Amino acid sequence: MQEIRHTPRAATSVRALDTHTGIDPHRHDDHQIAYAGSGVLSITTDAGTWVAPTSRALWIPAGTVHEHRAHGRTDLHLVGLPVHLNPLSLDSPAVIAVGPLLRELILAYTRAPEDGSPQRRRMLGVLLDQLRAAPLQPLHLPAPTDPRLAAVCELLHADPGDHRTLAELAAQAGAGASERTLSRLFRAELGMTFPQWRTQLRLHRSLRLLAAGTPVTAVAHRCGWSSASAFIDVFRRAFGHTPGTHPRPLP
Repeated sequence: MQEIRHTPRAATSVRALDTHTGIDPHRHDDHQIAYAGSGVLSITTDAGTWVAPTSRALWIPAGTVHEHRAHGRTDLHLVGLPVHLNPLSLDSPAVIAVGPLLRELILAYTRAPEDGSPQRRRMLGVLLDQLRAAPLQPLHLPAPTDPRLAAVCELLHADPGDHRTLAELAAQAGAGASERTLSRLFRAELGMTFPQWRTQLRLHRSLRLLAAGTPVTAVAHRCGWSSASAFIDVFRRAFGHTPGTHPRPLP
């Protein structure tokens, strides 16, 4: 079993990560904001995966065991916050919308020296104000614990473009449960319907593929959309911009 590293203080820093690399499971006693200045960043906990392109940031509450993963070359900006500073009033991970001002504040705060100066304290105050006003984004892909549900979800993780029905996937996975039972489990355990969960999985995978430089049409096909236009429509509603304008990997 992999050892869980405990770091009492959450770092405020900048790290460059190559694609498919990251930070192994760990926890810290502070809250932390994780933001990808370039690339796409995901965090994974026992409860699932949260993913964030450059228009989003990740909130990681104190004590949460998590691992970071980069998709595409990623500049990872980390903001550590003492446990008494919880601008979002959240005790579980979340994805936050990042506007132009919040982006520049995160970039500046993580690059500036931690000198305790009045200027730095004022910058933190404005950053916290922007975090309080930032909308939360439903970009969580919950992880199943029921083995019947996990068997079905594993098939779709292997191929998000699989178009088979829930009943067909259950038969292939040997889940040993009816479509009705599995549908109920999706809602009860994962908080969403089977089609909603599959769409979330496809959006997560599309971000990773785009970060790797995969063309939009190929991403649409590999993730199971019937056409590039259908993919573009869903992507725009989820992220506020089209996949064609999504930041591409650095050369």
